[in-house]
Amino acid sequence: MTEITFELRPTDEYIELIKLLKLQQIAQSGAHAKMMVEDGIVKVNGKQELRKRNKLRSGYVVEVENNRITIV
Repeated sequence: MTEITFELRPTDEYIELIKLLKLQQIAQSGAHAKMMVEDGIVKVNGKQELRKRNKLRSGYVVEVENNRITIV
């Protein structure tokens, strides 16, 4: 599994799930990121996540396609 650390900007309280997937180039586009979430292959903090715009905050862990992204 690939371990990734994503650092929120000091001015940001959170990042939306689909934006994170795009920024980390796990999804090729916003539409692709939405499909990944809808297909149920994304987990947030160990649970399947179906909310595309879930607000990810510091301490959250996202798992998708053999990637684990920790938000700091």
